[in-house]
Amino acid sequence: MTIRPWRKLPPEPLAQAKVFTLCRERACPPDASPGEAEARSFYVIHAPDWVNVIPITPAGEVVLVEQYRHGIHQVTLEIPGGMVDAEDRSPAEAAARELEEETGYVAASIEPLGYCHPNPAIQNNRCFSFVAREARKLKPTRFDGNEELATRLTPLRDIPALIANGQITHALVIVAFHRLGLRDGVKH
Repeated sequence: MTIRPWRKLPPEPLAQAKVFTLCRERACPPDASPGEAEARSFYVIHAPDWVNVIPITPAGEVVLVEQYRHGIHQVTLEIPGGMVDAEDRSPAEAAARELEEETGYVAASIEPLGYCHPNPAIQNNRCFSFVAREARKLKPTRFDGNEELATRLTPLRDIPALIANGQITHALVIVAFHRLGLRDGVKH
């Protein structure tokens, strides 16, 4: 069996929030006769692409951030990240900006690790992951209005244990470390 794309009809925006738009999307199965009578409804969150970045200091420590997450009502342990803003020329530029804003760290290099679709069943965006090498604290933090973060330096070798014991639970952070491990041959 070959899976084929569905025929899309124009989306209908339902709700606009600061960081996403909820749309009703209608599509027809590939074998359905043309026409709106065959269209089925789906609900999709349209959001800008995201970035996250694994900052590694010259001493081999990862710059992690702790922050309160309203979706789960808990403080999480993560890597810096955020949205690709309209003024960012690339995801790499967004990653460098987020790193500096959230931690005050600046890196000698920002290297791509790849991207993933956070939840393709209901979201249209991607999350690009990067590693920032030779990261050094050079600037003050510049949090967005709703951000409050604390940095925590952790040896890179300790990250697999933090994931295994549930201290790092953010799926996109785990994906970034997995990609780093694939790239650098780190055992997880």
